[in-house]
Amino acid sequence: MTVGVWILGDQLWENQAALNRIDDKSSLPIILIECWQHVQQRRYHQQKLVLIWSAMRHFAKELRGGGWQVTYTKSEDFEAPLKAWIQVHNITEVRVMAPNDRPFLQIVHNLRLPCKTTLIPNNQFLWTETEFKDWASSRKRLLMEDFYRASRQRFQVLMDSSNKPIGGKWNFDKENRQPPKGKLDTPKPLWFEPDTITQEVIAQVKSLSFPTYGKIEPFRWAVTREQAMQVLDNFIAQCLPAFGPYQDAMVTGEETMWHSLLSPYLNIGLLHPLEVIQAAETAYLEKNLNLNGVEGFIRQILGWREYIRGMYFYVDADYFEKNWFNHTQPLPEFFWDASKTDMNCLRQVLTQVEGSAYAHHIQRLMILSNFGLIAGISPQELEKWFHSAFVDAYDWVMQTNVLGMGLFADGGVLASKPYAASANYINKMSDYCGGCKFDRTVRSGENACPFNFFYWDFLARHRDKLQSIGRMSFILLNLDKMPPAELATIRQKAAEWHLGSQ
Repeated sequence: MTVGVWILGDQLWENQAALNRIDDKSSLPIILIECWQHVQQRRYHQQKLVLIWSAMRHFAKELRGGGWQVTYTKSEDFEAPLKAWIQVHNITEVRVMAPNDRPFLQIVHNLRLPCKTTLIPNNQFLWTETEFKDWASSRKRLLMEDFYRASRQRFQVLMDSSNKPIGGKWNFDKENRQPPKGKLDTPKPLWFEPDTITQEVIAQVKSLSFPTYGKIEPFRWAVTREQAMQVLDNFIAQCLPAFGPYQDAMVTGEETMWHSLLSPYLNIGLLHPLEVIQAAETAYLEKNLNLNGVEGFIRQILGWREYIRGMYFYVDADYFEKNWFNHTQPLPEFFWDASKTDMNCLRQVLTQVEGSAYAHHIQRLMILSNFGLIAGISPQELEKWFHSAFVDAYDWVMQTNVLGMGLFADGGVLASKPYAASANYINKMSDYCGGCKFDRTVRSGENACPFNFFYWDFLARHRDKLQSIGRMSFILLNLDKMPPAELATIRQKAAEWHLGSQ
């Protein structure tokens, strides 16, 4: 009996479950496959392709250096190289760590291989699918905050000797929402120059014959575990001490602020969530950092990231087609070309995404998703764009995040209210409105900000549904106070915008 291990492109970790059960490295055949057919399913950002393929090639090199027997191949599909590899090594069982995404799990199930295929339980997350289901099945509500508290207790993170949260509160979010004021002394992100392997991948991606998205250079992402660890160390030393207050702030020319830039590396296995959480907690204890910032960061990893992944496998398959508001507007062309919008906030964020495949969480939620929600864009179309555009995007990341959190397409399974906002929020939390041709204070005039008239149109269109959500009652009272003539003008303007954009 000969066992072989197939390593997927987002499982680049030497301690991953399919590898760490093997004692004799030299006798274990390993294969990694660059599949061109697979990456043609979406118009992926070129930097996403470079990151994955370069990280895969570097990981294969590291494995060979560690004594592993590695086959690295490029192919139109997965099945042909797997069959050839199985034949060469007389493999009787192919082991693969369970994929993080449902579609890839189906790909594995559909393979017609001449030997046994075994899925090894995934260990890239802190909660297994079974553990999350056990937690969720006994609850009437599935709010992230409840899950986060259970996670803190289970893993004893930021807990005192009495098993109570350090600082007396579970959540310090109110202290982490300060608007940007004056000149912010932001830290410089840690970027890397492409080495020979990465340069070869860049050349390959440039030569692809199928459509892609975004600018490929400058490419500055980490592509090895060693580099990813340097990014983690840099975040802990340079960013985490001041991470808290301006987590939600958006500033022109400040693409990264104090954000960690760790999600691409967590999502492909170069970093493990527990080591990231422990590094932040250790820094808090040893350096006396502000608790609000450390707690806020840990909540993103231990709370939201684990929750989103758990929910992704917990919900039924029809979740991903949900459209509670029945939004059907097509995705505007400017999502693919930022120069085609005059809205400065959208142009700033989308230009940033084109250049780096990255935007921080509030840019994603309160600019991109917010616009999609209030403008009535199809949730599935917008989710597909998110999946294509971001360097850290995967099915498990974007489906529940975009459909549930960003667009409320699930009717409130994940979020307690829709994250809909007018230009007031954008003006408060950014400097984008100052450089815009539209007037943030006007909701129905000639130069009215589209975020304003779409916001009020959204509330009017869905008043009946929204009134069932307790947290929306105060906002709906403001809608009811609006003069009918003005509301009619607002709704007409929203309709005309859609007609003009098609």
